Amino acid sequence: MNQETVRAQHPTTERSFTALLSPTRRGARLARLLTVAHLGAWGLPSESAAHIVGELAANASVHGRVQGRDFQLALTVSGQTLRIEVTDTRGDSVPPGPGAVKAPEDDHAENGRGLLIVEALADHWGVAPGPVPRKTVWAENDLVR
Repeated sequence: MNQETVRAQHPTTERSFTALLSPTRRGARLARLLTVAHLGAWGLPSESAAHIVGELAANASVHGRVQGRDFQLALTVSGQTLRIEVTDTRGDSVPPGPGAVKAPEDDHAENGRGLLIVEALADHWGVAPGPVPRKTVWAENDLVR
């Protein structure tokens, strides 16, 4: 009988991807699709990351939009951590940080839950100001659980 021991392969190399996208619904959708494609090509799970990117990119398109300026999506794998960053050019419009996000008072509201989803899915997340006029909303997920 031939037995093989199968070990889980964990990412140990650094990988990164960055793209500038239009601050539109189409740009937000493309950010999510690019995330799924790149993480899949890297052999990494993408479901949580796709939801996080979808919410952050939608926020950049709605709340961070400045006419004629793109938002940036950055994905970085370093060691056992996936870092997602979405940077827009509305540094004056800073969302509440971790622990300060509140659900909308109206249970039937169609928006206002995006950062609650990010908070639920990310292991860590936050908001980094600058450089002026930008801000970056970032999220990190451990790839080993």
